[in-house]
Amino acid sequence: MTKKKLSVYELKILKGKRQISEVFVNNEEEAVAAEEAGIDIITAAYGMPQFGFNATLDDMVRIRKSCPNTHLMSAPPIFSYASSYEVIKSSYSLLSIGIDSVYTANSCKWIREMTDEKIPVISHVGLIPSQVTWVGGFRAVGKTAYEAKEVYYHTLSLQDAGVFAVEMEVVPKKIASFITKNVDILTISLGSGSGCDGQYLFSQDILGTYHGKYPRHAKIYRKLRKDFERIQNERISAYKEFIKDVKLKKFNDPSITVEIEKKEYDLFLKSLSE
Repeated sequence: MTKKKLSVYELKILKGKRQISEVFVNNEEEAVAAEEAGIDIITAAYGMPQFGFNATLDDMVRIRKSCPNTHLMSAPPIFSYASSYEVIKSSYSLLSIGIDSVYTANSCKWIREMTDEKIPVISHVGLIPSQVTWVGGFRAVGKTAYEAKEVYYHTLSLQDAGVFAVEMEVVPKKIASFITKNVDILTISLGSGSGCDGQYLFSQDILGTYHGKYPRHAKIYRKLRKDFERIQNERISAYKEFIKDVKLKKFNDPSITVEIEKKEYDLFLKSLSE
């Protein structure tokens, strides 16, 4: 049975009914696996080298084709536009290749202009990576009454601007749960507990492929980095064996070469002397 891709409408009516799963993928292989597993929302980003996402729009086309039956979210490259017109134009580029919704952490003013054009928008509250300088770095946001109120009001403002969901990153569980119960939009947790409407993790966290220190909210289900390192070492060993065989001229094996009959070879030599 083919998995049904969830529309924005269908995602919204899941609020309060069941948890939504969202995963960030880095390539087609991960997208295929995420769809096969039944993930609700797949996220992929392009053109953001400052955050380690170097995919191109062509890569996004391939990822879209690799998971045709799953809601796919992407984002115009952060810091690549300087007006609502530019972000709308970039969003249209994504929608034109089949992306289902667009992420942006920009102002409510810009987001309102996007949603007025019926662009399905997911935004961000709490710890927003592109804006960490305003909160003093990568840390939990909302641990004081003042900050908790700011996160709540920010979520309400985004709701008023027309977003259908927000990523809620590293917000205290009680605050995240309170906000979730008091807004109409979806809240997707990154380290903000199960009181939100869904959970979002990066594939490198789930699969254990990250090379640095894992964020606190990461939940690791596999440790594939060691497997990838083993595979890389096997690649190197195989190449070295190939080089050795090249030097020893071990490429006359009948299983990988073809022969010419002696009669035909003799005729070939004779023809050269005529």
